Amino acid sequence: MDTTLQDPLVGQVLDGRYRVDARIAVGGMATVYRAVDTRLDRVLALKVMHPTLAVDGSFVERFIREAKSVARLAHPNVVQVFDQGTDGSYVYLAMEYVAGCTLRDVLRERGALQPRAALDILEPVLAALGAAHRAGFVHRDMKPENVLIGDDGRVKVADFGLVRAVDTVTNTTGTVLGTVSYLAPEQIENGTADPRVDVYACGVVLYEMLTGDRPHEGDSPAVVLYKHLHEDVPPPSAAVPGLPYPLDELVATATARNPDVRPYDAVELLAQLRLTREALSDDQLDAVPPQAVAPSHDNAEDRTSVIPRALTVPRPLPVNEEDEPRGGFQPTSRFQSPPPLPPRRGATGSRRLALVVAAVLVVFGVGTGVWYINSGQFTKVPPLLAKTEAQARDRLQAAGLKVGKVEEAYSDTVERGTVIGTDPAPGERIRDHDAVTITLSKGPQTVKVPDLAGYRLDKARAVLKDSGLEPGLVTREFSDDVPRGFVIATDPQPGETRHSGAAVALTVSKGSPVDVPDVTGQDLADAKATLTQAGLKVEVGTARVNSEYDAGQVAAQTPAADGQAAQGDTVTLTLSKGPEMVAVPDVVGAGVDDARSRLEAAGFQVEEDRGLLGLFGDTVKKQSVKAGDKAPKGSTVTITIR
Repeated sequence: MDTTLQDPLVGQVLDGRYRVDARIAVGGMATVYRAVDTRLDRVLALKVMHPTLAVDGSFVERFIREAKSVARLAHPNVVQVFDQGTDGSYVYLAMEYVAGCTLRDVLRERGALQPRAALDILEPVLAALGAAHRAGFVHRDMKPENVLIGDDGRVKVADFGLVRAVDTVTNTTGTVLGTVSYLAPEQIENGTADPRVDVYACGVVLYEMLTGDRPHEGDSPAVVLYKHLHEDVPPPSAAVPGLPYPLDELVATATARNPDVRPYDAVELLAQLRLTREALSDDQLDAVPPQAVAPSHDNAEDRTSVIPRALTVPRPLPVNEEDEPRGGFQPTSRFQSPPPLPPRRGATGSRRLALVVAAVLVVFGVGTGVWYINSGQFTKVPPLLAKTEAQARDRLQAAGLKVGKVEEAYSDTVERGTVIGTDPAPGERIRDHDAVTITLSKGPQTVKVPDLAGYRLDKARAVLKDSGLEPGLVTREFSDDVPRGFVIATDPQPGETRHSGAAVALTVSKGSPVDVPDVTGQDLADAKATLTQAGLKVEVGTARVNSEYDAGQVAAQTPAADGQAAQGDTVTLTLSKGPEMVAVPDVVGAGVDDARSRLEAAGFQVEEDRGLLGLFGDTVKKQSVKAGDKAPKGSTVTITIR
């Protein structure tokens, strides 16, 4: 059954802009819809807070904090936030729509993954979290449901609804935020969170990708929490025999119960992941675990599958600490000497033996020459990623190579002064004693935020991109001084320095505020004239409701009367079907209290007429509307008491 048919938001237009087409998912705080931005004609995801929570200021604050936090993370592996706003009782975020599936869908369909696939998925996740950690935020709810895999193979991290500033100590009493299977021990024990809780959760996710199961299971959440506190995450090789030791070591490092032993953030874990990848052979990376579920047919042409064709994650630079052994002769070489010929008497036998030995020596010499021409005069460029310049020079010298040019480039993830690339690349062949160009990180590139006050929104966005920054969250406010659609202010403020690619939030004017007139109870034509004269647009809703007003008159309006709107905003009118008619019960002869209760239960107001003779009476002698007749619900029935 399509439950979206029962959702009142499907088919509606929020804030006069976002047409809601279908419901995608429902969470504890919000519902996510697929929608269309009717202004820009693009598909996006609309995250709408549950109306029951919108009355709670703390929930609204957390919801808006999500928008501001994600808007600051201009990273290709983070789901982008376009807009945030409210429409009546609805508080929403407009976000990037990722067509594809979640990592949970992949695990549900395929079970355990090959090590290469697991690392290909985790690498962009760590890159996204690393950008968040370096920007000062912690995700706190990392799990497969929050890892989106697009149909084109792109991996993105979603749902930053629980982000907190890194330097904020969070203590939850009675409630533990996050999913129990991925909570770090310190989150459970005292509620505190720093980047290492995300590192722990990523270690659990890696274990689940490699084995197909979570490391700690139990009959209740309390059992799982106890195991996180008192039991180490087991090595994945215990569940998947033959899994290489470097993968066990990577999981153990990320999921150490003592946070001081873990990598301090996702950037450090990403560097360790790359070292682990380089330590594995192709056969180890592509080994299929027994828990894997093979697809029933070739997935390459099956677009109904949740598994994308291929992950478009670029291959990381080799960072293995051990160089591969150079080629050379093996005991089974075809140049090995043949068994000696049986001795023969006389000079003829001696000459033949000498000829055989000479032939072997010639073949050996030719083979050695061929080997030297093709391999012997070459070596491989050693892995130097994340090494200092001095360390890189030492490793190149040990490999018989020299340092050529030393170049510099900006990097948001690699520490300043360490290697981010080489030419030739690590693992490529190079002649002995040749020079290798190394590129060192200059750290994150910084840009000053331009002054955009008074710019039209589209022009402000263009100036930000030209400056090396990204347009972030757009918040709209009333302004008597700044025309509608022009920038009032930015966050960060003009002149402040930010990393290249960082998002800048924009506050845009909604124009001068207009007091919304009260048109309830008016005929539709009169209501339209009143609102148009106030500078507002009118939209009439398709639904009609019973009300105290006559059929065709305005029963309700959004925004409500006495509120404020911007010039040109739309007021939605709901028309009345007229009052609901209800049969009046017979209360003649009943006691006053009983009569009042029965009439009020039927939906009527009650007035008493005692007169002079009824001052001390207690029995209803007459009612203003005859029993059985119908009267508008909410109208008044007068009872005469004698």
